Amino acid sequence: MSDSGKEVRYVGVRENLAYGFANAGQVFGYNLVAGGYLSLFFTKVFGIPEEAVATMILVLGIWDTVNDPIMGGIIDRTRTRYGKLRPYLLIVPIPLAIATIMLFAGPEILADTKSTVIKIVYMYISYFIWEFFYTLGDVPFWGMSTAISPSPSDRTRAISSARFISSILGGLSTTILVVMMDLSNSGAWGLTLSQDFLILAVVAAVMILGLFSLAGRKTKERVVQSVKEPSVLEGFKVMFKNKPLMFIIIGNVIGALSGLAGVFQTYYYSEVLNLNSAVLWINLPGTIFGFLTYLLIPKVKKKLDNRQIVMLNLVCRFVVGTLVFVLGLKFYNTNILVISILLMIQNFVFSFFNTINMVIPTEMIGDTVDYMEWKTGERNEGVSFSVLTFVGKLTGSVSTSLGTALLPVIGLTFTTNQAGESVTMKGEHTDLFVWALFTCIPYLLGLLSIIPYLFYDLTGKKLEKIRADMKVRREQLSKEVSGGNANE
Repeated sequence: MSDSGKEVRYVGVRENLAYGFANAGQVFGYNLVAGGYLSLFFTKVFGIPEEAVATMILVLGIWDTVNDPIMGGIIDRTRTRYGKLRPYLLIVPIPLAIATIMLFAGPEILADTKSTVIKIVYMYISYFIWEFFYTLGDVPFWGMSTAISPSPSDRTRAISSARFISSILGGLSTTILVVMMDLSNSGAWGLTLSQDFLILAVVAAVMILGLFSLAGRKTKERVVQSVKEPSVLEGFKVMFKNKPLMFIIIGNVIGALSGLAGVFQTYYYSEVLNLNSAVLWINLPGTIFGFLTYLLIPKVKKKLDNRQIVMLNLVCRFVVGTLVFVLGLKFYNTNILVISILLMIQNFVFSFFNTINMVIPTEMIGDTVDYMEWKTGERNEGVSFSVLTFVGKLTGSVSTSLGTALLPVIGLTFTTNQAGESVTMKGEHTDLFVWALFTCIPYLLGLLSIIPYLFYDLTGKKLEKIRADMKVRREQLSKEVSGGNANE
């Protein structure tokens, strides 16, 4: 590192782009699983009862709370000439690609099977395998965001690149999906809904093999690891001793309640408006503004610290979501023009925080890794970033499971007619419930997430001191570790 006081830039443009495109390759397939699409696929397309789907998603989500940190601990013990993260990124793309196809192949493979039990078994097995390999790739991928450089600015650029490129390329999967679903529902082409999902799963597999593999092939680990290999148990102990990390975990788990909005967005467009592709033009202004927001992140961070940004995000979503709910009460299922305008305004405002929220939490976890290295001398990217993945999957699982379980409660169910076609059944007030669960209720519940962040203190002078101390300590460590070179 330079002694001039100027922060050294270690990561070049090509490596940043490789890291960004790698995330896009991974996210393309993940978006088919995220939010309400997985719920819609299993219930409406695969024909599995809502209760069984809700239970499966919750059970495997809880399993992730144990599985992900275990995998993180194993990764932290890894020592190879390629690093401790890259070996996994080199291996995982192939099995993950296959698992993605198999996850969405169920309705075609079991097209002649009427046994619900067999379908449920296939759902459990295929989803479990997909989750396993996704974890095995996702934990080291985000661990790389802090190991790629000791420079906070480098890390911000790498994370921003990953989020920005994935929001464009990775987001194409759901953009294409909703158009394909509308074409299938209208009979405009000969493909069924199950074939729509399977085709995109195959495309996702190609993206994983072609792009996600770049993370292992084209990125470097520059933060020097200790020679000692920590045990998995030690990794768990460090995680629980990391108080700032614990507050992030608690805040995100509570935030699962706000994830209901994403689940019921899918059902709102599909079952209330009966126009899946409406999400495209409604989200377009926000999407465009969201891309520009990446340029504003450095300026926002000069005015607000990460904790303040997270808390402002929660308050803003509640205020805007409530206003949209009230203003749309007379139009939510009758006037698509008015609803489109209201939701465009909401998404435009949300897009600012969506973009920042894609970068800030990852940065905050990176800060907690530095914090524990500052306290103990040990780095635990594997365990710490397993938190990012398992909390993300747990909150997604909880919100998707809860949302799916609420479907029969609000009167929304799916049955199959004699021709094998899915038929939607709705109660008198179902549309209103979907509207409320899409707009205001999740964000009201999400305000509870503010509480743990009140105790998060890795900000201001404390964070500056940690970074300054670690700059000196890493220079010394790089001289002690064989082959270590801080400027490599």
